[in-house]
Amino acid sequence: MMLSTVGILLAAPLSAQDKGTEPDERSLMELGAELFFKGLRQEMEPALEGMLEMTEQFGPSMMSFLEEMGPALADLVGEVQDWSAYHAPEILPNGDIIIRKKQPEEQVPDPVEPDGAPEQTDI
Repeated sequence: MMLSTVGILLAAPLSAQDKGTEPDERSLMELGAELFFKGLRQEMEPALEGMLEMTEQFGPSMMSFLEEMGPALADLVGEVQDWSAYHAPEILPNGDIIIRKKQPEEQVPDPVEPDGAPEQTDI
């Protein structure tokens, strides 16, 4: 009983110090977090505006592309097992798009752990 009373008496001043005496007084952590996010917003604003402009410019054509090519792309994704076995797509002068498969010597082997098992990567 005496131990719990001492605990309550010790905790009461700490909670008053944490909250502050003024109702709108913020802790240094709250103030720091607010300033951090304000700075982050200011730094990101030009990039976000650029993305918004790009979305307005390319949005309609991308929707049209996805409506027409979506099913074919879904089939392609279902057939390809390992995208790392292919080079980036190339657009030929005649407009054809090709995706070349890498030669065996171009492919990067999976990292192997010392026990011989392939390394697990979390994505």
